[in-house]
Amino acid sequence: MARKNPFMNVMNNAGLDESRAVLDYTIKGASKSILSSIDEIAARADRLLEGETVVELEPDLVDPSFVRDRIEDDEQEFAELRSAIRDRGQDSPILVRPHPKASGRYMVVFGHRRLRAARELGRKVRAVVKELQDSDHLVAQGQENSARANLSFFEKAMFASEVARLHVDGDNAIILSALSLDRATLSKMLAVASMPGEVLDAVGAAKGIGRDRWYELKALLERPTNLEKALAFVKSKEFGDKKGDDRFNALLAHVKTSGRVTSTKPVRAAKWVSEDKSVAVDLKSDGRTYTLALKAKDALGFGDFLSENLPDLYQTYRNRKVQ
Repeated sequence: MARKNPFMNVMNNAGLDESRAVLDYTIKGASKSILSSIDEIAARADRLLEGETVVELEPDLVDPSFVRDRIEDDEQEFAELRSAIRDRGQDSPILVRPHPKASGRYMVVFGHRRLRAARELGRKVRAVVKELQDSDHLVAQGQENSARANLSFFEKAMFASEVARLHVDGDNAIILSALSLDRATLSKMLAVASMPGEVLDAVGAAKGIGRDRWYELKALLERPTNLEKALAFVKSKEFGDKKGDDRFNALLAHVKTSGRVTSTKPVRAAKWVSEDKSVAVDLKSDGRTYTLALKAKDALGFGDFLSENLPDLYQTYRNRKVQ
């Protein structure tokens, strides 16, 4: 029996059949529903806006989404976007919904950076307004960001974790559809997002760090001693002086190297000199190796003698131990 599609009510207005079809996912088998390309995801997001009336809104009337998907902005990219909007205008409208809790206000579904640019430029933001349920909001937001926002693995993990925390419809199928994931990848994302907040906040988005390295860090921090070292390290000046991916790399290297315990034993040293001063021997032992270094004029000859008589010397040593 097919499961009820939780997105059937995405659009209730007449004439929006095409937009309804965009989000009409069959949740059954969602673990296998990784979309074939970023272009397809982008097309789905685009069709949400096709044929819709674009209005101009005061930025101060628009609030951010109830789920954060971007940990930090690339300020250079944002500056380029703001310059483009200033020079050419806002080509693509953002998607908003009537605010579910504040009459007369709106909530961004996607387009946070365009909203910010309009606010900083002191102009109205071009937007499409649609009635959406929370679940529909999340799917649209996730798809748009997967297509265009260049979110890091960590940012997607935090988005997935926040959606799971809200228990929207009590089903991870919404996260799978919103981020086009399989269940194995989602499991790893939620595991990474469960790491201590002090560590996650300190590292940040880490744009260039992928799933496997995050999961490696997660596994290492499951040991209490490694976690203590990590928490101390992220407060250090050495860590604070680093930026972006370098922070993650430094933390991972610190945890891996500090986890190796090296035991150093004291070195015992002695010296023996023959009565005629013709041979001097330096003796050193660290508990595992014993070194004899022969010096002086008879060193070579005495060394050969020792080598030739090692079997007899060792047997003498053994006989002494038995006595």
